[in-house]
Amino acid sequence: MTTELTVLTLAALLQVVQFVLMSVPANLELGPGKTMGPRDPERLGKPLIEQVSPRTGRLFRALNNHFEGLILFSIACVVITLSGQSTALTGACAWIYLVARILYVPAYAFGLVPWRSVIWAVGFIATTIMLVSALV
Repeated sequence: MTTELTVLTLAALLQVVQFVLMSVPANLELGPGKTMGPRDPERLGKPLIEQVSPRTGRLFRALNNHFEGLILFSIACVVITLSGQSTALTGACAWIYLVARILYVPAYAFGLVPWRSVIWAVGFIATTIMLVSALV
């Protein structure tokens, strides 16, 4: 397996960890009546993310952000691997992406400004470099 696919697998496992980090406090704060129910808008009053504590809300948003970033990173990993263009650069970029995503979770959870955005940008740039590398 290429370095990029290994890191992609680890990034997916990070997403599992992020889900747990978000869902445990959300369930404790909201109770099973809301979290296990059908989540109909008229029953909830407002979205669940608006009913949790600020930190749990940030963990919700960090998880959603990882879903968005993981799409682009997955494309980069698949393109690099299928085209046989895995290099030290693309492998390093993959690891940089993963480290950035790991650091992003506590940076977002604790509201670290501007570091959350800086960390996000590092991961985004690493992914972009992987995509551009596949074209040159």
